[in-house]
Amino acid sequence: MICVLSGGTGGAKFVDGLRQVMPAEDITLVVNTGDDLLWWGLYVSPDIDSITYVLSGMLSRERGWGVKGDTFLCLQAMGQLGEPTWFHTGDRDLAMHLLRSRLLAEGKTLSDATSVISEKLGVKARVLPMSDSRVETRVDTPAGELSFEEYFVQRWYQDPVNSVRFAGASDAEPAPGVIDAIVSADAVLIAPSNPITSIGPILAVPGIREALQRAHGKIAAISPIVGNAPVAGPAGILMAAQGLPCSIAGVAQAYEDFLDVLICDTRDARPAEALRKNGLRVQCTQTIMRSAEDKAALAREVLSCVAPAPRAGREPIHHGVAARHLDPQP
Repeated sequence: MICVLSGGTGGAKFVDGLRQVMPAEDITLVVNTGDDLLWWGLYVSPDIDSITYVLSGMLSRERGWGVKGDTFLCLQAMGQLGEPTWFHTGDRDLAMHLLRSRLLAEGKTLSDATSVISEKLGVKARVLPMSDSRVETRVDTPAGELSFEEYFVQRWYQDPVNSVRFAGASDAEPAPGVIDAIVSADAVLIAPSNPITSIGPILAVPGIREALQRAHGKIAAISPIVGNAPVAGPAGILMAAQGLPCSIAGVAQAYEDFLDVLICDTRDARPAEALRKNGLRVQCTQTIMRSAEDKAALAREVLSCVAPAPRAGREPIHHGVAARHLDPQP
């Protein structure tokens, strides 16, 4: 069994490739819920939706989010009624939020609701929210503190960022099955997701980072940074706000206390060599996923880097000490 920590469009793309090269039944996904929000009174979980849509073949590949072929008649009608429309929920997408909200109102947990929805969509992989507790990513800006969706979607991530926090994380617990999935997996893969706002909330839930440190299988992370820029989105801005360089060195530093292998793009061959000299295994390959073939090729490459054999003790191969002393510049 492979366990994948995922969030955002980069995570959904990678999972799309992974499902092409291995049985979906052998994949467990721990998904970011820090982006979750109430929209028109409905509970929306954008990253869980993207994962379930891609695994069911419903994801809009043109947009990278939402349902393919969707219409937006309800959005138009709500706008005519004077309601906010900055979060573009499609009509078929809305059905998902209605069902989830009803299940939660009936007393089911987010894990329960996700399981029901996955089964109804024919998803064979196991999809787990990081927590059933509410954890909200909050972005501090000169305009005030914003939810991640306000910062990212409503304001197009144009605001300078002072810091990022995960409200409620300290009191949260991992969702049922999350810890066991991480510890017992043959390998754990960190998707090429934003290290701060897609993977960061998962790691902020007490017990999850510790589970990664004692995981049985090797842990590989795919960098969402190429050169000194993110493949997409505000990862660079957010990494800088949290004191991390926007580089593969910054990605390695974010995961330094549990990472075994870093997968980076071939264009980062020189900084990759610097990381290797500091004790981290780094594999360079094509990481830009423009086509289904690109996604499958990356998934195969990543799987080839994570042998199923258990890791030797964490202390003898601890990469974090070296990573802390990395030159932040590639």
